[in-house]
Amino acid sequence: VKYLQSLLKVGFDTLDFGSYVSAPAIPQLRDTDEVLDRLDLSNTKTKLLAIIANKKGAEAAARRPEITYLGFPFAVSEIFQKRNTNKTISESISLVRELIEICSVNNKELVVYISMGFGNPYNEPWSVSIVEQYCEKLIAMGVKILSLSDTIGTSNPENIHYLFSSLIGAFPQVEFGAHLHTTSDTWHEKVQAAYNAGCLRFDGAIKGFGGCPFASDELTGNMPTEKLLTFVQEKKLNHQFDLLAFESAYNEALRTFPL
Repeated sequence: VKYLQSLLKVGFDTLDFGSYVSAPAIPQLRDTDEVLDRLDLSNTKTKLLAIIANKKGAEAAARRPEITYLGFPFAVSEIFQKRNTNKTISESISLVRELIEICSVNNKELVVYISMGFGNPYNEPWSVSIVEQYCEKLIAMGVKILSLSDTIGTSNPENIHYLFSSLIGAFPQVEFGAHLHTTSDTWHEKVQAAYNAGCLRFDGAIKGFGGCPFASDELTGNMPTEKLLTFVQEKKLNHQFDLLAFESAYNEALRTFPL
């Protein structure tokens, strides 16, 4: 809670603070409600996002007025979608329809993460056209925020730029985000490619902590938040980040998650 509280002071638009998922599947996330109860949101403009994997989780998250966004991982891989949410792609499409309704009734916003958006390690069919087709289908259903997710670190500057430039050009009314998993030597080229293609929404985690618990590559972590801030400063982009507050949050992360 102390670590999350320090992040709320930095000035991020959105903070992914926890998940409403099956406790047996990911026991570390069983206390999401307890964490939320202990957060002080009185002096922050940062909005909270909770990851959900089914209707029950969505309804639980939607009951919390503190939460603005519900995030659902939608994989363009039958194998990974089953591993990640215990649903087929067809069942997930049906669930997205229910999630859109839940969000509408409860004044929430739905963020759909396109998992395996840049490659497939299971020898299933994959191509940028398949990703585009699923994005088009979800947008037609009413999804307004899509985050292309490099779940296992298989993206490269070429397919990142192609996908974002193609989709952003075709659907200017949709907010596209980049949820990139990366190794330490490839982060800059990936961020650069997405930014050059028009992407302005990026996910990060301090020190790159985490990754996907249902993916196999332990060496591929999340995009480090400190790298994203380096990129912002390098490009001299306007921002509202409190960099001193971020330094404090960074140090808190090192104390909370010692290497």
